[in-house]
Amino acid sequence: MRIIAGDKRGCAISAPKGLDTRPTLDRVKESLFGILQFDIYGKRVLDLFAGSGALGLEAVSRGAESAAFCDSARDSIDIVNANIKKLGYGNKCRVYHCDWERAVSMMASRGDRFDIVFIDPPYGAGIADKAAATLYDKGLLAEGFIIALEHDSKLPPMIEHDKLEIYDVRHYGELTAISFIRERQ
Repeated sequence: MRIIAGDKRGCAISAPKGLDTRPTLDRVKESLFGILQFDIYGKRVLDLFAGSGALGLEAVSRGAESAAFCDSARDSIDIVNANIKKLGYGNKCRVYHCDWERAVSMMASRGDRFDIVFIDPPYGAGIADKAAATLYDKGLLAEGFIIALEHDSKLPPMIEHDKLEIYDVRHYGELTAISFIRERQ
């Protein structure tokens, strides 16, 4: 895995070993950041279900002001911390080693707000919709926010929150899709 663009372009980053994480493919990541390219600079980013932290770190490399990372797996958090250190982003990043609901509560109590959120839970876990709604309800989303939710292309998210809408969906092969969520217009 590598950082695709920005001040750390070409830098290799590590990913957790094994089948518990599913790193976002470079071609998917490249497409995602092509879509978001004008929305990243100076923004606050949350990488929920971070895995290696590749999405949040890519955003920081491209000029995001800061990134928060959350994952419940010790191996993932160790990799995220190692990648942050390797890239020299310690002053721009905060890491939460806990389940996503606890991290959201902690961030809400701190008064954090995010402009861009990457949600990439284990496929089929059934928590992506709840995570998006909880972020909104806890006041963690800044005005004009964008949520990029990666999911199995055969299992689209069912956003049932009256303030959220899916405004774009991109498919990458037969397995992966990204749904873009914003405040209902």
